[in-house]
Amino acid sequence: MRRFLAVSAAILAGFGLLTTAGSANPESALPNLAQHAVGGWAGTWAAAPAAAVPNTPDGYPGFSIRNVVHTSAGGGRTRVHLSNAFGSSPLTFGHVTIAVQGSGPDAVPGTLRELTFGGAAGVVVPAGAEALTDPAELRVPADANLLVTTYIPTKSGPVTYHPAAAQTSYFTRDGDFAASESGAPYTEQTSVWHYVSGVDVQGGAEASIVALGDSITDGVGSQTGANHRWPDYLADRLHGRFGVLNAGISANRLLLDVPGSGAGQNALSRFDRDVLSVGGVRTLIVLEGINDIQQTPHQTDPTAITSAYRQLVAQAHARGIRVVGATLTPFKGWRVYDETLEATRQAVNAFIRTGGVFDAVADFDAALRDPADPLTLLPAYDSGDHLHPGDAGYERMAAAVRLDRL
Repeated sequence: MRRFLAVSAAILAGFGLLTTAGSANPESALPNLAQHAVGGWAGTWAAAPAAAVPNTPDGYPGFSIRNVVHTSAGGGRTRVHLSNAFGSSPLTFGHVTIAVQGSGPDAVPGTLRELTFGGAAGVVVPAGAEALTDPAELRVPADANLLVTTYIPTKSGPVTYHPAAAQTSYFTRDGDFAASESGAPYTEQTSVWHYVSGVDVQGGAEASIVALGDSITDGVGSQTGANHRWPDYLADRLHGRFGVLNAGISANRLLLDVPGSGAGQNALSRFDRDVLSVGGVRTLIVLEGINDIQQTPHQTDPTAITSAYRQLVAQAHARGIRVVGATLTPFKGWRVYDETLEATRQAVNAFIRTGGVFDAVADFDAALRDPADPLTLLPAYDSGDHLHPGDAGYERMAAAVRLDRL
């Protein structure tokens, strides 16, 4: 099943996705694509760069880091995106490889490939920039784990990372072991992703779907290493036809940044890097706003949130990307919950459902709420904190997305 360093309309909504158009068979009727992956390339995995690892002024010189990432679609060739988005000085990648994961940090024999940059073994990435490797010939399976290994030979400054990986990766401080099929050198573990921000495949998926969100999209509350985030479950349903890219960042907001945190830039600020600049994107699913409401300072004016939605949709449409709006899920019982915040959530959800801005609506609120107390998560779907779903809740969310509206 798919799945830092150590730092009326309401009734229809219950079945998933509201839209003005009907569908005879939402489970099987995938649409003809209006936008195909350029050159046959589509994203199979992504993690939005969120921040710099605290207290890494020299970076990780001499470290080999073996990031474990999970594919949504397969292909016959692959390439990797590497990020220095939150660095303050040039970053040198001395050696980068990719392989299919065997057990732990071991590569499946015969699958390890050297990744190059314009034919060179390494590359220097300026502060704030990204690098894309040359294509490598590798049969990438769908619904499988890959090992993306980076070796940093010199001091580089703060390290760009994604904090909430819900995945165990591996590293060594002892030099360049990027080309080792054996995982034996990788004696330490990490629960975050360093440097790597995306993996593309060619010759498989027709296009990609991006899920833009916060911790609920990032998979907080799901089982570590199981790939039980809701975008993972959605990828299961799509059977590799589309790549599904996770652009969730825990604690992320639509409108404000949280300086010094790992919550990333606000969604409007990061939209170009994490959505619009991703190749082969056909559809965007937006699940953002609950943190604007529940985090301090609380945003209690729903029009500020809905104005942000309008801007996201306008920018996506300008690139030919279809946008699905997802309703904000229940949070009664969460530590800051009150009636004022709930009223804001309800107003935002009413706009998502009926405002006519989105091309379609995924009603995650209706999918997860307890019929006996609709302001709360159904206990079976609650991770226990009354804000984040657990595995069953994430699976239910994915089931609530109508495939014929993607």
